[in-house]
Amino acid sequence: MKLSKLILLLLTSNAAFCQQNAKPVPVEPGVSYQLAQYRHSTISNIEYIEEFKVPLQRTDDITGISHIIFDLKDISQPLQIDFKQGADHVKRIILDGGKSIDFEIRNEHIIIAPQYLSLGRNSITIDIIAGNESLNRNNDYLYALFVPDRARTVFPCFDQPDLKATFHLGLQVPKEWKVLANGTIKKTTETGEFTNYEFNTTAKLPTYLFSFTAGKYTDVKQTIGKRSAEFLYRETDSTKIKLSVDSIFKAHLDAINFLENWTGIPFPFQKVGFVAIPDFQFGGMEHPGEVQYKASTLFLDEGSTKDELIERSSVISHETAHMWFGDMVTMQWFNDVWMKEVFANFMADKVTEKLMGSETFNLKFLLDHYPAAYGIDRTMGANPIRQQLDNLQDAGSLYGNIIYHKAPIMMRQLESLMRKDNFQKGIRVYLKRYAYGNATWPDLIAILSKYTTNDLYTWNKVWVNQPGRPVFEYKISYDGNKIGNLIINQHPEVGTQRIWPQVFSITMVYADHSKTIAVNMNARQIIIKAAAGLAKPLFILFNSDGMGYGLFPVDKTLTGSLSSLKSPLQRASAYINAYENMLSGRAFIPAELLKLYQQGIADENNEMNLRLLTGYIGNIYWTFLRPSDRLALSAGLEHSLWASMEQQTAANNKKILFGAYQNIDLSAEAKKRIYQVWLTQKPPAGIKLAEDDYTGMALSIALKSDTPTSVLKQQQDRISNAERKARLSFLMPALSLNVQERDAFFNGLADRKNRAKEAWVATALTYLNHPLRQDTSIKYLPKSLELVEEIQRTGDVFFPQSWLGAVFGRYQSEAAYQTVASFLKQRPNYNSKLKDKILQATDNLYRAQKLLKN
Repeated sequence: MKLSKLILLLLTSNAAFCQQNAKPVPVEPGVSYQLAQYRHSTISNIEYIEEFKVPLQRTDDITGISHIIFDLKDISQPLQIDFKQGADHVKRIILDGGKSIDFEIRNEHIIIAPQYLSLGRNSITIDIIAGNESLNRNNDYLYALFVPDRARTVFPCFDQPDLKATFHLGLQVPKEWKVLANGTIKKTTETGEFTNYEFNTTAKLPTYLFSFTAGKYTDVKQTIGKRSAEFLYRETDSTKIKLSVDSIFKAHLDAINFLENWTGIPFPFQKVGFVAIPDFQFGGMEHPGEVQYKASTLFLDEGSTKDELIERSSVISHETAHMWFGDMVTMQWFNDVWMKEVFANFMADKVTEKLMGSETFNLKFLLDHYPAAYGIDRTMGANPIRQQLDNLQDAGSLYGNIIYHKAPIMMRQLESLMRKDNFQKGIRVYLKRYAYGNATWPDLIAILSKYTTNDLYTWNKVWVNQPGRPVFEYKISYDGNKIGNLIINQHPEVGTQRIWPQVFSITMVYADHSKTIAVNMNARQIIIKAAAGLAKPLFILFNSDGMGYGLFPVDKTLTGSLSSLKSPLQRASAYINAYENMLSGRAFIPAELLKLYQQGIADENNEMNLRLLTGYIGNIYWTFLRPSDRLALSAGLEHSLWASMEQQTAANNKKILFGAYQNIDLSAEAKKRIYQVWLTQKPPAGIKLAEDDYTGMALSIALKSDTPTSVLKQQQDRISNAERKARLSFLMPALSLNVQERDAFFNGLADRKNRAKEAWVATALTYLNHPLRQDTSIKYLPKSLELVEEIQRTGDVFFPQSWLGAVFGRYQSEAAYQTVASFLKQRPNYNSKLKDKILQATDNLYRAQKLLKN
């Protein structure tokens, strides 16, 4: 038999086998795992040719043509193409050759009958009205944001991450608009009031990474390394532009250089491009060639703190790392979305380490990741890093602080377990093996296991597949004035017995020196042999290197000696340990810890630690003190913050303390002082304040004033940027003295169009539900909970948690707690992932019930 005939026979047999064995896939909303698996086994070699015509008026439809070319192995059942729009958005469907066909739209899918399909190559052209939901249309700009499953809301596609495809895009936009997309521009032509752009075909991408933006932008191009890079932005503040643009390009260059060197793989896509978007939903989104950033993160002014500068560098490094982790190698299914996020964060941290040194890196890693991870893992709604996902329509609920913050902690422990060189070797093999394809976490574990003698499968089970954190206890005995025996054990905070293998350090602190001991906590209980015979310390600091994860003991004798710790990292670890122990009721009551932190701000001179301390002070002050106790303590706290601010010499430290003072001010004297700074625009000596700072002050003044409208209108008149004016206009009803106006504003949020600017909504909800307004806002809580399911369906991935956090973040009353408890009790079959989100967001409310009774 000739080879060609043999190949044809094998292909025909394989297709027949697929048809005989394929089970009918139900047509159901979203993209079910069953549908995704079936399509992955039968569809391949996908090409999208997408054309969109953007009209002059925002209210007019965007029309388009979606041309899908693909290979098909099975025609025994209808083809399901994802499109979450009604039948009025599909004008006609044409097969290759120009023949129009009948079709059905059902449960968010276009259904193509088998008689219109062919084994092998298929070509389908669909004339559409594009959905607006994920095009983020504004009056003079738009941007496509399709993560995790929103491409199907705009154009017909196979919206799952393991069906990667090439994209060839055509855009027609108003003539004065600029454009940016995944591919480079191939050619442009003009048609009347419009410009037509044709882009070069992309590398293979999943649908969630296909993107473009168009609008009235300023366009800047620079060469970074050997590449041309393009940047679009709408910022109008000349000082911010002058101070930021070159730094933004430089940060991209630094990140690319580091990642090329670390991975051994050149930048994997055809272009470097990014856009700064006002009030963008996330910090950034990693579309190759068109990375989208929140403008306020990129554009900084003269008053920006070191923390803000580091944050800008981190966000840019994070999104750049995605070019390798997530974009070049993509998860097979969104249950592994955490993989791309953990590597992006982990690599961004490594860039920080290279640029700023290990001391800054270690402190930043601790402060960035541990409080945020603990904030979820300590709750009754804690979720594992790797979660189950049955339908992509629920993929947004997987996002949160566990994948962004616990996962990097886990990965750092894994790197330590394997050793850095072995870990890097394994990751390089992984990237090369799955380049421009898809992989799973088990695929990576299988590779890494070849570079270590440790049992990664057992290690993976507790760190990745199960939620929660360990609690550490210790027993110490003395022989005279020397340590006889020191034993550390661990147990789960909740749940069945298990151990978290990990390494960390403990430090014995003495009057004139300290002794640090490395701990390899690879069992439920270990004896610290290195401690035997040491002199009795003043106190023991657990997790002094910031590596360990869990609830560590806190030695209350350290309270008067925190300033004696010379290492900012050790002080930060002590601050975090103390706060976590307060929440768990193991040490310190809230007022006690507030006093300790109040003393701490007088001595602390590290900017990042001051930000941590003032954040904890605000949390305790507003959430874990009774209103009467808060009033009694406010004057003393105000005095301490102002005195500490004046004592500091670093401008950034002064600014952080001034912000904390503004946050907690309740006395007439303090409010008058803040008002005078805002009115005269003359900040305290050594502090630089910019327009955004004065806007924040105006909002704070309005919250605590009996004349909020005049302050906000005056501030609005000071603002020249149209988008920042619009934001303040949106927020003003939430700060009104008129309860009926606030009620009307909140009730209006039930309408999706009023939630379009999600960052604005979250800010407004924070003011609506501020402790000073809770007597009248507590009635919003039932409706806020009822809306969560709709918000999960219609909002972007972080909106459910930001909604819940803004609403419940400062409540402490038993009535608010009972509202949540009753809501969940009445809904035993409520979406489990959303229930977890509610339990996470209301954990402080739950803990306040116990802490406020002490």
